Amino acid sequence: MTNDPRFQIAKREAIILLALFVAYIVWWYAFAYGLGSRDPTQYSYILGFPDWFFYSCVLSIPVFSLLLFIIIKVFFKEVPLD
Repeated sequence: MTNDPRFQIAKREAIILLALFVAYIVWWYAFAYGLGSRDPTQYSYILGFPDWFFYSCVLSIPVFSLLLFIIIKVFFKEVPLD
């Protein structure tokens, strides 16, 4: 079973997705705790949200959805399951 090329493809795709997940966590942590650790009187607001919340929670969803779409189209391939 370990010689089946589908396992190698699945492993490569899992590593790619794990790297994307780690990138998302780093993005979220950097903006949420980086910008959010300031004094609340120093916050700037984007669309009514504090900048740290906008970048970490609102902007991250479309950015990482687009990255996921691109990664799936470029790196993933169809494999037969039979």
